[in-house]
Amino acid sequence: MTASTDRAPGDREVVVTGFGVHTAFGTGAEVTRRGLFAGVPAFVPMTRFDASPYRTDMAATNGRSTPDALRDVLGDCAEDAVAMAGLPPGGEAAVLVGTSGDFSALTRFWREPTGAADVTETVPGRQADLLAERLGVSGPRLAFTNACVASSTAIIHACRMIASGRIETAVCGGAYLVEEETFAKFDSGRAFSRDGMVRPFSTDRSGLLLGDGAAAIVLESGESARRRGAVVLAAVAGWGAASDAHHISRPHPDGAGLVSAALQALRRAGDPDGSRIDYVNAHGTATKFNDTAETRGLHRVFGTRAGKVPISSTKSLTGHPLEAAGVVEFVITLLALTDGRLPPTAGFTAADPECDLDYVPNQSRQADVRRALTVNAAFGGANTALVLERR
Repeated sequence: MTASTDRAPGDREVVVTGFGVHTAFGTGAEVTRRGLFAGVPAFVPMTRFDASPYRTDMAATNGRSTPDALRDVLGDCAEDAVAMAGLPPGGEAAVLVGTSGDFSALTRFWREPTGAADVTETVPGRQADLLAERLGVSGPRLAFTNACVASSTAIIHACRMIASGRIETAVCGGAYLVEEETFAKFDSGRAFSRDGMVRPFSTDRSGLLLGDGAAAIVLESGESARRRGAVVLAAVAGWGAASDAHHISRPHPDGAGLVSAALQALRRAGDPDGSRIDYVNAHGTATKFNDTAETRGLHRVFGTRAGKVPISSTKSLTGHPLEAAGVVEFVITLLALTDGRLPPTAGFTAADPECDLDYVPNQSRQADVRRALTVNAAFGGANTALVLERR
């Protein structure tokens, strides 16, 4: 008997053939591996701006990157991804970006209104144009602005386009580098950890911290990859998106949006009960409401098997890269698949009675990961889920 699936007849396989990544640990797969699997958080005191007016001065930042370098960092990641995939120069590929625009350009424009910044750089759609121009590719260009699921939504849309035959290849990316505009907003909302540590799913968690993050991936149809003789890193076996519209910032207390998105992704992957999932990269913001809602949602997704599925929040290591979270954590999940190693949930102390799953506390773990689920959530109740399968 075959499992039911949401895949339409004739839908094409979607595969991953390249990636590039940048976090506070540095740029590239190797430095990312070392930082993640060592389990040492990348949080440091803020030096990009005066953080003394705020409740914390901590963030996961990389000293070699400044907010002014947002476009460059995303472009570097995309070039790494294209090189790994072996895409020929000047070809056709869609470019889909998760972004809120370039706040650093806006800040420069207002502070130095003598031409120091081009205000058009702040427009989210411009980021997709600039990236496509740098890569020298032609094809659809799209920007997604739905906050912390922006880049995962870009990936989902690319998967739909490839599966349906509308395009062969897509470069999907997202970038966020910590800057004062957004830092001040999160501080005003009292979302930050009070002690400079992020402790997802722990009883003493007190909030998130922001982090530098950028990543890009190359997606293409399985036929295209085979025709080119490309190395296939993984397949995107399923995807789903949903909104619970419960609250402007709080998730539904039972994780309704997460459940809907995850079940869509699992059904499409032919695994409606999640019995073939070996690992979950959680959204895991270490906020009071998110972590309990996410735990309840994962219980609903996996049922009696929930306690046996290892789950980790890598935001405890990298900080929260906002619009880039989906694509950065997609790459992290891909590394877990290819390396057979689970990144830990750092900072874990005492277990919260309402968070009763296996969160891979504090130390990475070897595991035979063949299929993994990565989930993200955003303000307004938006949720995304992606299933990756090792090849």
